[in-house]
Amino acid sequence: MGPVVNPDLTEFLLRPFQTSTTFRNLKHHPQGVLHVVDDVLLLAQGAVGRLGPPFPTVRPAAVIDGVVLQDACRCYEFEVEQFDERQPRAEIRVRVLHAESLRDFWGFNRAKHAVIEAAILATRLHLTGVEPVLSEYERLRVTVEKTAGPREQEAFDLLWAYVSAGGHLPEEHADDTTPEV
Repeated sequence: MGPVVNPDLTEFLLRPFQTSTTFRNLKHHPQGVLHVVDDVLLLAQGAVGRLGPPFPTVRPAAVIDGVVLQDACRCYEFEVEQFDERQPRAEIRVRVLHAESLRDFWGFNRAKHAVIEAAILATRLHLTGVEPVLSEYERLRVTVEKTAGPREQEAFDLLWAYVSAGGHLPEEHADDTTPEV
């Protein structure tokens, strides 16, 4: 759910589906923290609803009632200014109250891009079914095999297990459901 941002990064437009956890959370508590991260394992875990263990290290946010991921590159604490719920994909305008640079953003290599694409595909299982996603994973797997480090490999394995199980992640996924990367 990439935000649409204004040039000075003081306002964002978030566009979550009304069925999403993000939408429900912001309706209930109209504040949040948007993080810029370059750890694809964290993105993959978030995509399939399986954050940790180990859980990301957090600290209290500076201005709002929330938390900041310590390993993020940047964080933007915000409050909701306007909800537009006329479409299934709501538009939520937020105002940044506090921004912080935590560390340099190192960017995404080919393996990280492949994992991000795999994570997006994993969130679309209800639209596409398992087989088309696994077919695309076979293509992405080549890039991961050639260029992944341990975090990217772990992230891809997690996504592969999730999709192979039809959108569920067993407590302990067996080696035979994950590719050798």
